[in-house]
Amino acid sequence: MVIIVSYTLKHTSVYPFRMKRMSTHRSIRCIEKGVIRAFTGIVLCFLFIHQGAAQQEAKNPIIFSDVPDMSMIRVGDVYYMSSTTMHMSPGVPIMKSTDLVNWRLINYVYDTLVDNDAMNLDNGRSTYGSGSWASCIRYHNGLFYVSTFAQTSGRTHIYTTPDIEKGPWKLSSFRPAYHDHTLFFDDDGRVYLIYGAGKLKIVELNADGLSVKEGAAEEVLIENASAPAGNNIMLGAEGSQLFKVKGKYYLFNITWPREGMRTVVIHRADKITGPWEGRLALQDLGVAQGGLIDTPDGRWFAYLFRDYGAVGRIPYLVPVTWKDGWPILGVEGKVPDVLNLPTANRLKPGIVESDEFSRKKGDRLLPLAWQWNHNPDNTKWSVTERKGFLRITTGRVDTSFYQVKNMLTQRTIGPVCSGITRVDVTQLKDGDLAGLTLFQKKYGQVGVKQEAGKKYIVMISAESGKPVEVSRSPLSQRIVYLKASCDFREMKDTAQFYYSLDGKVWTAIGTTLKMSYTLPHFMGYRFGLFNYATKEIGGITDFDFFHIDEKL
Repeated sequence: MVIIVSYTLKHTSVYPFRMKRMSTHRSIRCIEKGVIRAFTGIVLCFLFIHQGAAQQEAKNPIIFSDVPDMSMIRVGDVYYMSSTTMHMSPGVPIMKSTDLVNWRLINYVYDTLVDNDAMNLDNGRSTYGSGSWASCIRYHNGLFYVSTFAQTSGRTHIYTTPDIEKGPWKLSSFRPAYHDHTLFFDDDGRVYLIYGAGKLKIVELNADGLSVKEGAAEEVLIENASAPAGNNIMLGAEGSQLFKVKGKYYLFNITWPREGMRTVVIHRADKITGPWEGRLALQDLGVAQGGLIDTPDGRWFAYLFRDYGAVGRIPYLVPVTWKDGWPILGVEGKVPDVLNLPTANRLKPGIVESDEFSRKKGDRLLPLAWQWNHNPDNTKWSVTERKGFLRITTGRVDTSFYQVKNMLTQRTIGPVCSGITRVDVTQLKDGDLAGLTLFQKKYGQVGVKQEAGKKYIVMISAESGKPVEVSRSPLSQRIVYLKASCDFREMKDTAQFYYSLDGKVWTAIGTTLKMSYTLPHFMGYRFGLFNYATKEIGGITDFDFFHIDEKL
């Protein structure tokens, strides 16, 4: 093929001259035209083949956004994945793919985890960094199971549905909250949970997998599951996910040696009760925590995630081969940048998504990309009161941004991205602040503040741990455009805020925000639309649209 292409490039350049000289010889000209067409066809064929080959090269990470604690199954030729969004509502997102690379969000397991002060941001309570953690997705006897646990409720929650895309989901819950558990249906009809950190335990469930079997004892399965990674351990082995392949049991865990990185350990046994033998399976880039998935054509991958600074914990796929009955992760022990899988679409439908806030009959009130920060007050927001707008009305006075209800959020996405909104602030009240945030514990805001009947565009930074108004400019019109841009390249983790009076000319405002991933919030930065009161309630903000793009 290379020789043909070289020939084509070499000889096509002389045809115009030859054809000009032979213009009186029609038959020869026709022959030469035919030759040109033939070579052109070969070139196009080569380019098509080359392009097709390029399309088979997916890149890690498969989603450059906060999708941690993945659990994955394949049902036929379709893959389903659950993930963690903790204190967000709705919660436990379900994603779907047919190629392991291009994922779209199709559902949530619940609208409300629990109805209490912490989830409702009432009485000074919150549940940042908590809520529901580390779900496990399984398919058994025609039912989809998604189990999770929550410090916020103190319970283990198991949700089931025959229709993973439409629901409804049925909830069964029980105490205690089994930490980082894996739900496992064995071939003999028995059902188990394996859970814990460092010391891993097992408990048997009833055959329907919805409750602990009466009289079942919690037993130690592996005394020190971190041992394959050494003795100097900072994070005991957790994040259990159990699989059965060709009659053998394989238990995946994550651990973290001191002065090292997040590490995958795998234990293997012939019986679920053991004895178990363990190996260090992967130690590269801190890519860890997850499990095994196979393709219909017999290939194997490990799905894992990587801590990547302020954007959050981002999913990777790692090729798996088998040797002596053990899964071997990576390419010579390394996580590859390129995968022999289809290329990814740019933005991920439902995972991040622009929204015009225009709704037709039968539409969801909010696309799946949106989640509320904690449980919303559904009486104080609407996409129908003013057609084509998201309206947020203040319902109480707040003194802390962390306690503000009805902050509507969605993920940021790397390596770079921008979020833009158009805001009508006509109906603000004194003391109100409304606008666009990049939200984590050390957040940034660009918005409109009203004081003594006058409006100001302000930029506020909580980079120091406390909110500081860095800049303000008078605003004499009721409409303003707001933008926040994020740069996550090589964990640069910087953000810049802007405003525009016409949507065309943008002015930077305030200082660059150095974004930081903090454990108290335990999730990547999110775009957020907000309106809150500091003096009196009833102020209204109308958001015309929200646009997200993968550019600064």
